[in-house]
Amino acid sequence: MFLYITLGSNDITRSRGFYDAVLLTLGYQCLRESDEEIGYASEGDTRCRLWVVKPYDQRAATIGNGSMVALNAESRAAVDAFHAAALASGGTDAGKPGLRSFHANFYAAYVRDPDGNKLSAVCERPE
Repeated sequence: MFLYITLGSNDITRSRGFYDAVLLTLGYQCLRESDEEIGYASEGDTRCRLWVVKPYDQRAATIGNGSMVALNAESRAAVDAFHAAALASGGTDAGKPGLRSFHANFYAAYVRDPDGNKLSAVCERPE
């Protein structure tokens, strides 16, 4: 359904450090970088699906109330690693790793990046 998702940043260098550490835990890597944006893709994908950008209108990046990007995790251990990497890289906790009530195998963690954007990693596999 989605071609790509963009998140705003006020400091691309800081965001690169955060997202490199956090997305590596889920198998995503930075494929594109400039002073204005960084783009991430999964292994084998030549197209960046998650972009972190300075806003085009040159105003400060702000967060959306109620918006969140949920990323697929292959295992619960990857969810745990995502959460730990986020906290170690300047992110803040928005929900510790654990099972959620959405269904029996919905294991997720929630964080906010240094700009306040909300992210989650979710594993739906039984373990």
